[in-house]
Amino acid sequence: MTVQFDRHYLVELQVSAERVSQLRRIIAAHLRHWSLELHIRPVCRGVEELLTNVHRHVGDDNNCVVEIRWSGRHLTVSVADNGSEMPRLLSSGGGGLSRVMALSDSWGTCRTAEGKVVWFTRYAKEPRTVDLVPLPPLPGAGEFRRPPVAVPEPVPETATASDSAPALV
Repeated sequence: MTVQFDRHYLVELQVSAERVSQLRRIIAAHLRHWSLELHIRPVCRGVEELLTNVHRHVGDDNNCVVEIRWSGRHLTVSVADNGSEMPRLLSSGGGGLSRVMALSDSWGTCRTAEGKVVWFTRYAKEPRTVDLVPLPPLPGAGEFRRPPVAVPEPVPETATASDSAPALV
């Protein structure tokens, strides 16, 4: 039996500093839900870089669309905006597309009728599930059990001198 793993999330937003951190949390939640915890940091960092580029180069008033798709083998993240200027990989920079390139297995750009799309992929293999099966006890494990704690028996009360003396009234 083949399980269909095509997962998809798409959101349209206006880019701002507040939206970048909000979207980062939303994407992290989706990746957790898809059991892709190992990819949360690099994917969220890549999305943050792409959205920061949109904010810096296209502007605040423009809408963009962020899409993540997981096929069970590859995780693809794309950011589409309506800016006409195509991004460039700068050799001297330490951020932007050079960081996206370092965080991904592949990346690219393409022009669209409305602007452009910048995307990156990561190899994200299907997580394995492990059946929970009780394990038998280890050999010799019974030897290390603590002996039961002895509880002393209550001592019967003995008559005291004050008990046998007559009470004075």
